[in-house]
Amino acid sequence: MNPLKKLFKQTFIYGLATVLPRMLSFLLTPLYVTVLPTDEYGEVSIIFAWFAIFNVLLAYGMETAFFRFYNDTSLNKKTVVTTSLISIGVSSFIFMLLAFMFKGSISSISDIDPQFISYAILILVLDALVIIPFSWLRANEKPMRYALVKIANVVINLGLNCFFLLILPILAESNPNAFLSGLYKPNFEISYIFISMLIASGTTLLLMLRLYLRRPYVFDRFIWTNMMKYAAPVLVAGIAFTINEVFDRIMLDWLLPNDIAESEIGKYSACYKLTLFMTLFATAFRMGIEPFFFSHSKSDNPQRAYAQITNYFVILGSVILLSVVVYADVLKLFIVPNSDYWEAMSVVPIIILASFCLGIYHNLSVWYKVTDRTKFGAYISLIGATLTIIINFAFIPYFGYVASAVATLVAYASMVILSFFFGRMYYPIPYNHRKIIFYLVVSISFSMLSFYVFDRNLIIGSIFFIIFLGMVYRLESDKLKQIFLRK
Repeated sequence: MNPLKKLFKQTFIYGLATVLPRMLSFLLTPLYVTVLPTDEYGEVSIIFAWFAIFNVLLAYGMETAFFRFYNDTSLNKKTVVTTSLISIGVSSFIFMLLAFMFKGSISSISDIDPQFISYAILILVLDALVIIPFSWLRANEKPMRYALVKIANVVINLGLNCFFLLILPILAESNPNAFLSGLYKPNFEISYIFISMLIASGTTLLLMLRLYLRRPYVFDRFIWTNMMKYAAPVLVAGIAFTINEVFDRIMLDWLLPNDIAESEIGKYSACYKLTLFMTLFATAFRMGIEPFFFSHSKSDNPQRAYAQITNYFVILGSVILLSVVVYADVLKLFIVPNSDYWEAMSVVPIIILASFCLGIYHNLSVWYKVTDRTKFGAYISLIGATLTIIINFAFIPYFGYVASAVATLVAYASMVILSFFFGRMYYPIPYNHRKIIFYLVVSISFSMLSFYVFDRNLIIGSIFFIIFLGMVYRLESDKLKQIFLRK
């Protein structure tokens, strides 16, 4: 099969595995903003931000390291798998012990209720234990099983959230003596959210447990040492990425006045969810291309394939960028149906463009992954994280969450530029610069004009969108047919 056609096929399946669960999970946003006031949703968003940071710490780059060493033909694949499982298992157990020992201190530092800390510890450990099983499915090109387990996780989480937050209160009010009514506690909504996550994560581990049970365990210290060396810069990069992605919520909590902080964070986090289409697209694409990068790194002229992949990512991403910005006021009715949150809509184009830049960066990052120069990923990410922290710290007191949105865009755009220039030095890839810049300039210009200049006028925005689609069809239809029709 044509490698690019195979890539797009797998990206489509991984897209289903990513898009469907994320779409289901994003249904939680309208549920949360309907049930929770802005300040309580802000509190949940802060906890989720800490979740993201600790998820990266508990993974410590092993996912990417697993792909790198699992595809090394000189190593025993089974040994790589069991070594990775033992490493993640031991580190997760140690984290759980230490976290419960110092739960009180963690609660004091983060200003989070100790009960929520307990839920978070258990969820984090359960999620860490499925990192390698999910990576194994991707490495062995089993996207359907990957998709089914991911979807099951979110269906359970969504179902339990709907039960606890919507159905249970009605049951308790209509029939207080019923058995299920005994489960209801007033003002317990945030706990119900984390109980739902905990049950879903536990079920996911049970579904993925087969990899842990079916093989004799071998721990190869040589392999593990080299995996950790490879993973260390990935960990640093992951922490920096997470700072760019979620640390603004934590800084908003620190730097805004106490009486408005959580409410402002709630509004910002809710409107941030409008980036879901760009996030889903970029994530699905990354899930498909990451194994492709390594498996084709030794083929004839892999740089040409990498260049084509980036070209098509920019084209499709430009379409998504413009469509979401043009129809943001329609999408908000479904994703953020509570008008109390709409004050933060002004930042939507900025954060969608930032998410697009992050996706471009992931495509450009192939050069340091296939050449084992992952330290450059760490350097670039640290620069982005530093910019994020500096801009947030300097401007949040004056501009609030607008500063956070701009900081995210500046950070990701700078990472794109740095990765591009370093890549030219160490692993030149023949990108079609003129085409990429053309699509970026046109889609960004149309987006800004539609949203800010023409004040989100749907008719004018739709005209811009149709014109852009016509340009894409005129310029790309022949090449897309070659990819998908050629065997």
